[in-house]
Amino acid sequence: MARPGLPRVVIAGLAGDTGKTVVTLGLARALSRQGVRVAPFKNGPDFIDAAWLGAAARSPGRNLDTYLMPASTIAAAMQRAARDADLALVEGKRGLYDGADVRGSHSTAELAKLIGAPVLLVVKATKVTRTVAALVLGCMALDPEVALAGVILNRVGTGRQEGLIRRALAEATGLPVLGALPPLEDQPLPSRHLGLVCAGEHPDRERSLEALADAISAHVDLDAVRGVASGAGDMPGMPALEPPRRAGRKVRIAVLRDAALSFYYPENLEALEAAGAELVFVSPLADRALPAVDALYAGGGFPEEHAGALSANEPMRRAIAAEIEAGLPVWAECGGLMYLARAIVRDGREHPMVGALPIVVEHTPRPQGHGYMAATVDRPNPFFPVGTRLLGHEFHYSRAVAGFEGDTVLAVERGAGLGRGRDGLFVNNVVATYMHLHALGTAGWAAGLVRAAFRHASRAPRRPRAALAGGMR
Repeated sequence: MARPGLPRVVIAGLAGDTGKTVVTLGLARALSRQGVRVAPFKNGPDFIDAAWLGAAARSPGRNLDTYLMPASTIAAAMQRAARDADLALVEGKRGLYDGADVRGSHSTAELAKLIGAPVLLVVKATKVTRTVAALVLGCMALDPEVALAGVILNRVGTGRQEGLIRRALAEATGLPVLGALPPLEDQPLPSRHLGLVCAGEHPDRERSLEALADAISAHVDLDAVRGVASGAGDMPGMPALEPPRRAGRKVRIAVLRDAALSFYYPENLEALEAAGAELVFVSPLADRALPAVDALYAGGGFPEEHAGALSANEPMRRAIAAEIEAGLPVWAECGGLMYLARAIVRDGREHPMVGALPIVVEHTPRPQGHGYMAATVDRPNPFFPVGTRLLGHEFHYSRAVAGFEGDTVLAVERGAGLGRGRDGLFVNNVVATYMHLHALGTAGWAAGLVRAAFRHASRAPRRPRAALAGGMR
C-alpha cells in the first residue's frame, strides 16, 4: 500500500558540475549501508546518471521528467517507490531553476514543487565565502514556493572557510548547512562524450561508490538529511500505479542489451511485459545467434565505443539482418539505429554493422542533437497511427552521412533527429530514430510494438527456442 507521506528529498545545485551527482550517489550508498531502502530518481531524461543512482542504492534508478511525462504519471512513479522504499532520493539537473525557457519550465524547482519535496542545495565552495549566502538567498527569493531546506557545501578548502560560510548562511538565510565536503583526492566518476562512463562499464564501480559513501558519511549529517526528507508532506495526485496486464499468449521480444547498448528506461521494459511480451535479453557483443523472437527492441548506448567488437561479431549481425529481411518488427533508438546501419565511422575508420538500414553513421566530435524533441507521425508505420504526437529527447554525437533510400515517418517539430526536419527511418518493419521515448509519457508505444510482434508471429512460422550462449536476462 502506497504511503502518501513517503520521505523524499531533492538534491539540487546552482549549476551543472557543482557536485550534485557525487553527493547524491554518496548519500544513496551511505543510507543504504544504514539499512535504509532508497528509491533513487534522476530529474530529466538522463540514462547514465539514473543507472549510477540505481547501482549506488542497489535499486532500479528511474527518471522523473515533466516534459516527457504528465504530472499524474510522475506522481504514479513516486507511488511505485512508496511501495517498497523508506526514502526517495531525487538528483536534480543543471541549476535549480534551469529549464527549457526563461520561466524555468521543466526545471528541478518545478519538479520539486510538483512532488512536494524539500530541496537540499549543493554549493561548490571553491574560492568563495559570504557570496554563497547571496547565491542561496537569491534562490530562496526567486520562488518562495520551492522548499529549500538546507545546504551541502562541496570542495571546501579549509575549516576557516567553512566556518565563515556557515555563519553567513545562518545570518542571511536561516538555512542549516548539513555537510561540507573537502575536495576528493581521486576522480571516482570518469567521463566521456555523453557524460559519465556507464555504471556497467566502470572497472571499479563498487570501490568508487564505497569511497563516495565514506566521504559523505564523514562529512554530511545523514540523520539531518533523513530528517529533511521526513518533513515532506503528502504527495499530490496518487493515481493507480500498474498498467493493465494482457492475459493469454505472449510474444517474445528480443532486447539488445550489453555494454554497447544499455540505455533502457525500466518503465519501457515493464510496459512491454504488461502489454503481453516475454523479454529475451541478447548481447550483440557476446551472443552469436538471435533466438526465436517476434520483435526486437534496440535501445541507445555507446556502439561507437565498441564498434570494432560489434563489427567482429559477424554471426550476430547476419542473424539480425536476416530476420529483419524476413519482416521482423524492430524499434531502434539512437545507438540501436547506429548498430542497424550499414556502418559506423569512428576516427576515420569504417566498421561494418548489421546493414538493415541504408545509412552510414559517422561519430562526430560535437553533439549533433541535444535536448527535448517533439515530432508527429505523418506516414503509415507498424507502431503508431498517423497523427500521433510524440515527445522525447536526443543526445547524440553522430549523424547519418550516406543513404536515406528508406522513408521517414516522423515530422520533427523540435530537435534535430536525422536532419532536415525528419526522423524515424522506416525500412521493412524497422523504425529507427534518434528520439528516445519514455513509456510513461508515450502510452501507445509498448502496445504498438507488441501488436506488431503478434502480427509477425501470426504470419511467420516460429523457429525452435534455441538456448542463448552467454545471453543476458
